[in-house]
Amino acid sequence: MRVHVLPGLTRATAGTAVCGLVLAALVAGGDAPASATPATSVVINEVYGGGGNSGATYTNDFIELTNRSDAAVSLDGWSVQYHSGGATGTWQVTPLSGSIAPGGFYLVGEAKGAGGTQALPTTQASGGIAMSATSGTVALVSGTTALTCADPASCQSASADLVGYGTAALRETAPAAGASNTASVQRSGKADSDDNSADFTAGDPTPGAANTGGGEGDGGGGEPGPLRIHDIQGAGWLSPHGNEHVTNVPGVVTAIRTAGSSRGYWIQDPTPDADPATSEGLFVYSTSPGVVVGDSVLVSGTVKDYYPLASGDTVQKTSNLSVTEISGASVSVLSHGNALPAAEVITPSTVPSAYAPDLGGANIESTPVTPGRSALDFWESREGMRVEVDDARVVGPSNDYGEQYVTTKPSQAPTYRGGTELRAENAVPSGRVEVVPVDGSSPGVSVGDVFQGATAGPVDYSLYGGYTIAATQVGTVRHKNLPPVVATPQSRKQLAVATYNVENLAPGDPAAKFTRLAQGVVTNLAKPDIVAVEEVQDNTGATDDGVVAADQTLTKLTAAIVAAGGPKYDWREIDPVDDQDGGQPGGNIRVVFLFNPARVSFVDRGSSSVNRSTAPTAVQKIKGRPALSLSPGRVDPADAAWNASRKPLAGEFRFRNEPVFVIANHFDSKLGDQNADGRFQYPAQASAEQRAAQATAVHDFVGQIQKVDRKANVVVLGDLNDYQFSPALSVLRTGSPTGHGRPILTDLISTLPRDEQYTYVFDGISEVLDHILVSPGVRGVRYQVVHINAEYTGQTSDHDPQVLRLTP
Repeated sequence: MRVHVLPGLTRATAGTAVCGLVLAALVAGGDAPASATPATSVVINEVYGGGGNSGATYTNDFIELTNRSDAAVSLDGWSVQYHSGGATGTWQVTPLSGSIAPGGFYLVGEAKGAGGTQALPTTQASGGIAMSATSGTVALVSGTTALTCADPASCQSASADLVGYGTAALRETAPAAGASNTASVQRSGKADSDDNSADFTAGDPTPGAANTGGGEGDGGGGEPGPLRIHDIQGAGWLSPHGNEHVTNVPGVVTAIRTAGSSRGYWIQDPTPDADPATSEGLFVYSTSPGVVVGDSVLVSGTVKDYYPLASGDTVQKTSNLSVTEISGASVSVLSHGNALPAAEVITPSTVPSAYAPDLGGANIESTPVTPGRSALDFWESREGMRVEVDDARVVGPSNDYGEQYVTTKPSQAPTYRGGTELRAENAVPSGRVEVVPVDGSSPGVSVGDVFQGATAGPVDYSLYGGYTIAATQVGTVRHKNLPPVVATPQSRKQLAVATYNVENLAPGDPAAKFTRLAQGVVTNLAKPDIVAVEEVQDNTGATDDGVVAADQTLTKLTAAIVAAGGPKYDWREIDPVDDQDGGQPGGNIRVVFLFNPARVSFVDRGSSSVNRSTAPTAVQKIKGRPALSLSPGRVDPADAAWNASRKPLAGEFRFRNEPVFVIANHFDSKLGDQNADGRFQYPAQASAEQRAAQATAVHDFVGQIQKVDRKANVVVLGDLNDYQFSPALSVLRTGSPTGHGRPILTDLISTLPRDEQYTYVFDGISEVLDHILVSPGVRGVRYQVVHINAEYTGQTSDHDPQVLRLTP
């Protein structure tokens, strides 16, 4: 299973805390209620009534206006007016004078309080109105006579723009929320809709920052500074101007991300340089962007190379690549409605065939960006720039985080159902790229679906690693409606053995999960005789309370199977020692045997007084045949190979009076390995050593069974968390990481056609984590991977089950 940061994670807690001054600017347009016409020229941009209050930075209240037209507007004879939050009372007036330039801002200072530490920047008008920090109404009026209106409709008609906040009775549709001693309400960057609650968001007060282009009056003015975007990006992986303050970097706003923990906008220079390694795009981190797509802007702030999910000392350890960005930003809007730089159309031949260069594990950041060397280089050279993929096929389904993957190379390592497959170590398909809509929406796509037409947006780097198209445009979805696989039922003489990772199954999970898992067992796996189930949690799930029993979990699962038309499965399992087997803390996941007692019998052996959580089972010889000293039993649980990992569960079954030995496994996960999409190439896999040691223990145990009877029926199965070509699987089959030893097991996934060898889809890559292996004595083998989860959005588990039919 994949581990994500919790949805409540903020950018600051993910590693970089930034706050800055960002001024808002709007363009005209948008739908409006019938009672009003949206403002089309000068509008109220920001309202702050907390000046001088406890906790405030600024000493004064203020009102800020912006001009969204292409011509200067005179404010002579105009006023801003304030009304308290209720419907009764009088309006207070502050006259205005002078003019406001196109795209410009106009700051009106109001009453000063006793608190605060910083004066407002230069104001264009001043008044003495003491505004409420939390609730009130501000009107922009083309006159200086105090308004007399006392209801929203009349006040909208009497003013050029109206903003109510908090619990204001006078407002456009609904008041803006979040105003306080430390937060203003400010335009969110969308067109004016005459709904204050939709048009305004709360954030740090930003008075007048855009009037200078530099924030706090650093004198940036309205002219481009000395650096362009390609100078900041440079020809390397890190900016040559990292941690420097830059002034008035020019660009056109190409996209705005208003969802997720990393909010802000992208700018791109429409006049690129001649160096293919230097990107012309850049991300501006801002929780309140205050710009719209098509704005020509000058941005000032501090250049940062931001590493997702890393901060401080962990930056040196993270394997993620960075995103070059400007933080603590201020912006000057020069004009609206500019044409965007054309998106580069990505074709099957555009991206190099290699995903990453082999640097012997070294940091790719120590090498120059070479766009023709690898996909990583290619995307880095386009970081922040607009790209477009046409008629893109989905190779990784939509998930709960708004992520999905497509391929730019449709013929590269395709699976028979439309994915793209990992076929060798460090052979990530270079055509695969993530797509995340900037508005946070989810297209709800599955593998094989197609985004017809253009999917376009700036290039970004994912929070969890890997390059992404931050899509401002997503093609029309054409669903393939991929049919779930249904296994062939076993005959009367065939024994069916399956494995299924049920992804942290706990009694508190929704009933729908149990129902869908049961349908998978009954319909898609065709009621196997034995099912090895991985990731069964204890009775209290992830609550870390010392509970280790899982009978409630298993009772709910087996009852759901009966309700779905399946057999009444019995089960065997061994409760782990509390918090000793890894997985979700408190969950105590374990492997379990479900079996149909009408078709197969379980041989229970060993004293009930033995602590099977810690005692190993051993291979005995009884009447010339192998037998387990403990059945069910664990394979060498004291071996260091199983530290903080699930211990294998060995069981002895009888089918048609023939013994069958089944060993269920859940090897150590890949958590902690370096990122295949990251800066160390090829990435180190620290977890591989433990899996190889685990494979050695299981291989040797199988060898002990075969030493007694070389024709014994042995099935080794489960979530082995590694690939069919990995050293761990070589050790399991042959005892050697190179695969040169004598095979005692056959990995059935390798017997399938090449385009069918996968059980799992991770970050858009179809790969093998789950396996069924059999000893040479097993006859009549029929094997299927049952694709019902991994390729689909809304999946029940992140793994696909598989089933073996054999004839002992």
